[in-house]
Amino acid sequence: MRVLAGVTLSILVTGFLVALPAGAAQAAPLPTGARSLESISYPGRFVRHTGSLGQVDPVTSSSTAQVKREATFTVVNGLASPACYSFQTRDGLFLRHRDFRLRVDANTGDPTFRGDATFCAVDGSVSGSVALASYNYPDRRIRHRDFALWLDAQQDTAAFRADSSFRLTAPWTPKSTKGPVIPGLFADPHIATFGGRYYLYPTTDGYASWSGTYYKAFSSTDLVNWTDHGVILDHGPDVSWADNSAWAPAVATRGGRYYLYFSGGAASGNTTKQLGVAVADSPTGPFRDALGRPLVRGDQFSGGQAIDPMVFTDDDGESYLYWGQGVARAVRLNADMVSFDAAQVRVITPSGYNEAPFVFKRNGLYYLMWSENDTRSEDYRVAYATGSSPLGPWTARGVVLQKRLDAGIKGTGHHSVVRAPGTDTWYVAYHRFAVPAGNGTNRETAIDRMDFNSDGTIRPIVPTL
Repeated sequence: MRVLAGVTLSILVTGFLVALPAGAAQAAPLPTGARSLESISYPGRFVRHTGSLGQVDPVTSSSTAQVKREATFTVVNGLASPACYSFQTRDGLFLRHRDFRLRVDANTGDPTFRGDATFCAVDGSVSGSVALASYNYPDRRIRHRDFALWLDAQQDTAAFRADSSFRLTAPWTPKSTKGPVIPGLFADPHIATFGGRYYLYPTTDGYASWSGTYYKAFSSTDLVNWTDHGVILDHGPDVSWADNSAWAPAVATRGGRYYLYFSGGAASGNTTKQLGVAVADSPTGPFRDALGRPLVRGDQFSGGQAIDPMVFTDDDGESYLYWGQGVARAVRLNADMVSFDAAQVRVITPSGYNEAPFVFKRNGLYYLMWSENDTRSEDYRVAYATGSSPLGPWTARGVVLQKRLDAGIKGTGHHSVVRAPGTDTWYVAYHRFAVPAGNGTNRETAIDRMDFNSDGTIRPIVPTL
């Protein structure tokens, strides 16, 4: 038996109540990241996909690289529930059941696929092992039958318990790249520092029409090892005026409190997006809706879509809200961080702008950054301008982050930037099409260095794996 080693990314997952098979005890949270799954009843055989079908096959150190690759999965945030897990192949497909046969398929993002590809962890037949109960058929578990993987109804027999139990081991194909920084499908990352620690707030991705409902928070001391703090706001129970389209969160702080700005779709089914704000006493929440209504209504201003909020706080303590798709708007927030004078809202749309405004300041110079093109396009990219105040005027400086086809990196955009505390070292967090099989709704989060020329302009950012 191999020991867990060489894992460069660690995630701690908070507990949730989930529907489990009758009499089953919930297992300890699974470690996310690259893992292989060894059969308990047949040691030396591992969960593997051959073609598209799932089975358990012998894998040894002398097995081919392809066999080892097919026996390696990335354990990620459950596509249908953050309380459970999904298993992604090295080729970006997901383990799922279809007609109760286990196979690997591309994520379509629809509710049926997400449910079929989500499994809840329960204790296995021996100490340290795990069984995987179906999210949408909680009385069924992944089980191998004649070495083929099926989703079978739970049986109270020793043979079934052994055949449905697996031990998570070190991956046969270790992770060889530094991204994504958090395993799974996450987009629109907002990165910030509070108290000398990094915090990452992304959109939960992988949903058709980007229909996710909740936000998670992650934190790190080194930008490599991230702690998963679980769900910090869920549109379903936590927001009365929105129940879908949980997009592009951003967090700011003032007076010891933390403010989460977010986009949401109306609970009435209206497709108009609106901006909200929630408040908490900790950067990891839980957050509660601060107003019980939108901060910016979808029909409040003519032109553009009310999404992608971002808050910049200047050296004098004044905070400014930026938002908009199609049209970029900005306004100084009141001291309460949850209101503003609508008459003072300015349109600051630069040429080429589509969405995702982001503002920061360095050496007295203000930077306005944004995303160009559509997030579904491989040409989604980041451009920027500089100015003398948080509201401009702005001088365009050009594109600074874009696709890198030689490395298979596409759709690099909707970014945020952060300075390492006490230094002049800067990083950019952004999303890209998940490598290798992603698209505009299967995106992942990456972080790279952002450097400056002596005149304050930003050097082209090289996206890396």
